[in-house]
Amino acid sequence: MNNFMRLILAIVLIGIGVIIGSAWRSKDSTSTSTSSAITSSTNEENKSLEDTITRINPPSLPIRADLNTAEKATIQLFEDAAPSVTFITTTQLKRDFFSMRVTEIPKGTGSGFVWDNKGHIVTNYHVIQGSNSAKVTLADRSTWEATIVGVAPEKDLAVLKIDAPRRILSPIKIGESDDLLVGQSVYAIGNPFGLDQTLTTGIISALGREIKSVAGVPIRGAIQTDAAINPGNSGGPLLDSSGRLIGVNTAIYSPSGAYAGIGFSIPVNIVRWVVPDLLEFGKIRRPSLGISSASKRIAARLGIEGILVINVEEGGAAEKANIQPTYRNQYGEIVLGDIIIGINDDQVKNEAELLLALEKYEVGEEVFVNLIRNRQAVDVLLTLDTMK
Repeated sequence: MNNFMRLILAIVLIGIGVIIGSAWRSKDSTSTSTSSAITSSTNEENKSLEDTITRINPPSLPIRADLNTAEKATIQLFEDAAPSVTFITTTQLKRDFFSMRVTEIPKGTGSGFVWDNKGHIVTNYHVIQGSNSAKVTLADRSTWEATIVGVAPEKDLAVLKIDAPRRILSPIKIGESDDLLVGQSVYAIGNPFGLDQTLTTGIISALGREIKSVAGVPIRGAIQTDAAINPGNSGGPLLDSSGRLIGVNTAIYSPSGAYAGIGFSIPVNIVRWVVPDLLEFGKIRRPSLGISSASKRIAARLGIEGILVINVEEGGAAEKANIQPTYRNQYGEIVLGDIIIGINDDQVKNEAELLLALEKYEVGEEVFVNLIRNRQAVDVLLTLDTMK
């Protein structure tokens, strides 16, 4: 009987062992399967992220050993800066003459560059002028609908916004333009004739040039370069040998319309004060005297060299400073108002020169306005107001 009981007990213990072993193997298998699934999922996410990063910054190929130092530096500069450069295409609406249906047609192309990781793109105003919509193509070939944040026609600058994720945006490195020298090397990256990511090189051939913006206001201090700037390059960056932005390519000088060895760029120091205003206000927050002036034609007819004040804004800076407008007296005769001839140490002969002189100051600053009043020189202290 005792032997029988021992046999039964042994069988029960063996059965319990088998059940426990099976459960352990099942748990281990489940754990291994779960771990493998998590690892596989993580690997897929990492691979997707790596693929995205690779599209934006493709792995650099080994630079050939037989290239000289200057060539290697140029190649490296292009590889570093190219991800910041964008291709811009614009369209406009056109009504069909026969069907009267409105269709969207291509208008033009240009270049731009990534300003920050919020999706702001800087370009020339004339690239988007007259368009109804714009698209921005990044270096990874992804294309994004763009909205206009702000424009400054008088500086030929504009800021667009795209809703691209930060990980694919590569903001450009910002440099200085006050310490540039004639003869130093420059590099232009853009999309001439729609040919994306094109590099041209040259030197600064002159500084302090004056070019006319699309608004008719002069842009002073422009950089002159012999780096080729062709149609489609407009709005692209001009870089120094460290790959930093020193200008925005904007125009060429050409009697025939073809590139003739002289291009112009807006200095980066102008860009640095214009862009923040465009981001915050949508336009340049330029200080104002609070006046309206006579046209060039009227001033020339009257033999006036300066700015004839026609009206002063009610409650504006000029009215507070007691600047006199032009008016008709009780006999119907025209009595000329004050003639502005200078702001502090800057002489001004027309409205464009007045705008340039006021750029040096902030809203709320005090300036001396040099006037001719009743043929006498008068200096009036004025607190600058915001342009309305």
